[in-house]
Amino acid sequence: MPAARHPLALSMTTIGIIGAGHIGSQVARAAVANGYEVVISNSRGPETLAELVDELGPNARAATALEAAEAADFAVVTVPFKAYEAVPVEPLDGKIVIDTNNYYWERDGHFAVLDEGLDTVSGLLQQHLPTSRVAKGFNHIASADITTAGSPAGTPGRRALATASDFAEAAQLVADLYDAFGFDTVNIGPLAESWRVERDQPAYVVPQSRDELVANLAKAERVEASAA
Repeated sequence: MPAARHPLALSMTTIGIIGAGHIGSQVARAAVANGYEVVISNSRGPETLAELVDELGPNARAATALEAAEAADFAVVTVPFKAYEAVPVEPLDGKIVIDTNNYYWERDGHFAVLDEGLDTVSGLLQQHLPTSRVAKGFNHIASADITTAGSPAGTPGRRALATASDFAEAAQLVADLYDAFGFDTVNIGPLAESWRVERDQPAYVVPQSRDELVANLAKAERVEASAA
């Protein structure tokens, strides 16, 4: 992975990461390697992240979720979906928020609007953060692949990841971050279409090129409310 500072990092220097599990810690590693500063939090307190922060080095620090949100030029929310309403709202006002979350009813409990195909995971986060600009990102890749499966732009068969947002600038930020980490991008469109890359869909957690991802997104089938 290149250690040079990516152009995006020049204007968006600090990523606030809310959630330090498998995805959050891997995004942090990739971000630091690409010249970003990281403020990372979890639900157990900053002191529990000492080992990770020591590994990440001087461009990373642990904080509370509130502090990570306040410090962020843009944020990554990567908490269990059932905890999305605990994400701080006011400090993310006006900021782009990348949502990595997936809905696992076995872990999260049942949400009728998701079971019946009436909303999306990222759509619900956008409702919770009405003055933020939410974009889907990093939700359909195994965590270990974030730092190992990337390749330079133009590489034949370069792996692709999807994003979706109601805000063009938010989707573009995710695309730029993907590119920095070594991935092509497919923009699905608005958050209402982000179900196409959620759990149990053909594009979910499989290595795929851009063309293959486009094809898998087209194969997606949504649960209809009348059939739930």
